[in-house]
Amino acid sequence: MVPSWTETLLACGCEVVGRTRFCIHPAEARRIPVVGGTKTIDWDRVRALEPDLLLLDQEENPRTMHDESPIETFVTHITSVADAGPELERLASRLGDATGKLRDIAARWSRAAVARGGPLMSWLDLPGVVEWLRPPENPSVGPVAYLIWRDPWMAIGPGTFIASMLDAVGVPQSLLFPTAGKYPTLDPDSLPDGTVLLASSEPYPFHRKQDALLALDRPVAIVDGESFSWFGVRSLSFLESVAAT
Repeated sequence: MVPSWTETLLACGCEVVGRTRFCIHPAEARRIPVVGGTKTIDWDRVRALEPDLLLLDQEENPRTMHDESPIETFVTHITSVADAGPELERLASRLGDATGKLRDIAARWSRAAVARGGPLMSWLDLPGVVEWLRPPENPSVGPVAYLIWRDPWMAIGPGTFIASMLDAVGVPQSLLFPTAGKYPTLDPDSLPDGTVLLASSEPYPFHRKQDALLALDRPVAIVDGESFSWFGVRSLSFLESVAAT
């Protein structure tokens, strides 16, 4: 029930029999029956598929999925790049990992978690940008709000996987605004002068709501939300590509 894990398990040759409607990578995932979303689940569909294990994540799925599950559950907890390797090792142990592919990915994550470069010197060098809708007049890296939703406006705060990914590419979590809460709502008018907005391409389709972003009259870019938030093989490949440049 976690898109990041669905993609990772399929990459390792694991048998995934059910998915959320958001599990769209790789392309073959779309042939797997949908049993719900990340917040809801149809238990009758789950039972009909006769799975051995329900895979959840504490940040992605509500506790009720664990509490109500008619089958064994396995719950990961990913809040930083440092969590990915150990959690994948746990999952590999539970699944057996006969080919060793899950452990290989775990080892790659452990290396990526420590292979960090220096601080980002210019916003124009930020990896993962799809398009600058309004480039900053002063490209020096300063206060930033990473937007994930609109109506109400919501951002990410420190202590989240996305914040950790930003930190890994050179944007310290101390620059995030607002700094209270993991997924706070915010008033864009209250942001400090010079704050740069990074609008995630998902879960909210900011790439189709550019007028609303431009109306905020701040430097703003659309960024690849999957690269910053899908904590399986996708974010890993993104970090490895950044390290290679």
